[in-house]
Amino acid sequence: MMEDLWYKNAVIYSLDLETFMDGNNDGTGDFLGLCDRLDYLHALGLDTIWLAPFQPTPNRDNGYDISDFYGVDPRHGSSGDFVDFMHKARKLGIKVIIDLVVNHTSDEHRWFEESRSSKENPKRSWYIWSDKRPANWNKGMVFPGVQKATWTQDKKTGAYYFHRFYEFQPDLNTDNPEVREEIAKIMGYWLELGIAGFRVDAVPFILESARQDGKEQPLHFEYLKEMRRFLQWRKGDAVLLGEANVLPDESKQFFGEDGDGIHLMFNFFVNQNAFLALATADTTALISALEATREIAPTSQWAHFLRNHDELDLGRLSDEDRQKVFARFGPEKEMQLYDRGIRRRLSPMLGSRQQTELAYSLMFSLPGTPVIRYGDEIGMGDDLSLPERGSIRTPMQWSAEKNAGFSKAEKLINPVVEDGYYAYVHVNVENQRREPGSLLNWMTSLIRLRKECPEIGYGTWEILDTGLKEVLGMRYSYKNKRLLIWHNFSEKALELVVAKEHAKAVKLTDLMNNIQSEVNTDNQHTITLEAYGYRWFRGVDTE
Repeated sequence: MMEDLWYKNAVIYSLDLETFMDGNNDGTGDFLGLCDRLDYLHALGLDTIWLAPFQPTPNRDNGYDISDFYGVDPRHGSSGDFVDFMHKARKLGIKVIIDLVVNHTSDEHRWFEESRSSKENPKRSWYIWSDKRPANWNKGMVFPGVQKATWTQDKKTGAYYFHRFYEFQPDLNTDNPEVREEIAKIMGYWLELGIAGFRVDAVPFILESARQDGKEQPLHFEYLKEMRRFLQWRKGDAVLLGEANVLPDESKQFFGEDGDGIHLMFNFFVNQNAFLALATADTTALISALEATREIAPTSQWAHFLRNHDELDLGRLSDEDRQKVFARFGPEKEMQLYDRGIRRRLSPMLGSRQQTELAYSLMFSLPGTPVIRYGDEIGMGDDLSLPERGSIRTPMQWSAEKNAGFSKAEKLINPVVEDGYYAYVHVNVENQRREPGSLLNWMTSLIRLRKECPEIGYGTWEILDTGLKEVLGMRYSYKNKRLLIWHNFSEKALELVVAKEHAKAVKLTDLMNNIQSEVNTDNQHTITLEAYGYRWFRGVDTE
């Protein structure tokens, strides 16, 4: 049964423990604070939380430099606090997905300390070493302009170790069966504690074999299938949510031809073309991107998002199109990052409530599972004075109290947004709870609407030809139900005339407003779309 695939109709909320809520007032968010806010997330209508890394770490890369895969960093509490959190989440019907960061470790991990201790150490082969500096030592960096190399010399043995990311994050050698066995143990440990799956960080780099000559090799998709088999042996309905910013033709291999690879994958290709449409009011490329990512196995699913914890990556767009998005949403150099992306939060980037609503209505209506970034439900801003990706990792704004109600500590893990339109005294949960027309209350309604439209997660879809490049029309079908959705990317109001045979419905019921549309004497519906307007309709089937 398709309905058994819970992730098809889920809504995922992404949060970073250290900036969400501080329960013990030491300036860093923790499980105690998150437990105190689970009722808020439940009231929003969310059913799945994705937690950023919370394991022990030197914390030089937002926790993605893990020094122990089997624990909780003392800043966030204890393993007991994690279990208490899991218990409360389960009572509220909230599933929990955690990050699986096994492409690399911290250089302070005991495995790497052993590996670098001597060339004869048994852990030597757990990492990737070269006695001589490889010819491609400064190629393939993930963070160009900030990162200087991918091979760094270790002073202890004089050899060079490989790292796709920063030099303090040496890559694990997944070609070593012992490393893959350890990855399975890590997965098994957290599954026993009740999690619903993993967001797998940097999937392509887990599957690659590092070459000293720089020549590319085929990715080892069999490693991904090993992970999938182990996961489902241990917990049948657990899922893998993959981060792989790849082209559409490549994505099929990550899902697996028979759906035996990753369960869900972030659709970076559609994401980038959605922002191009938002910047230009032209949906042509977005429609092409949707069609290009259509063909996946029935059990597979795309995860759609607007913003995440990284920069808005525009690397898949042409240079010309990337410049159009930069000009509209990140015109100043300090707003851009790594020559490919924008380091801003959604609301200040779009600049208007109307376009923010359009963007979220669009994302929730795309074929897949929606993922929300913490704080975007209230339209939080950013702090461009913070380095790199830190600009969008400021504490959650709960109230107008000191430190945005996040903590009573004098010094915080990251500063709160204090100045301007997006300052916490203006933009916070407490204020928006009391305002019926707030973004928070609108988002709560949108989440409920999405949950009431299983056609999007389970059904089939097609693009409706509107004759207008500014308008995206989609029709979903599932179990004799019809869902029709239109989005106007233009700053001008538009009117659509939709023939009955195209709508496949004689009556359309607006799911957001108390409005019905019936065909006129010409067997046509007339749909009015305001500037940046959107309409969700359920149709009465004519077949």
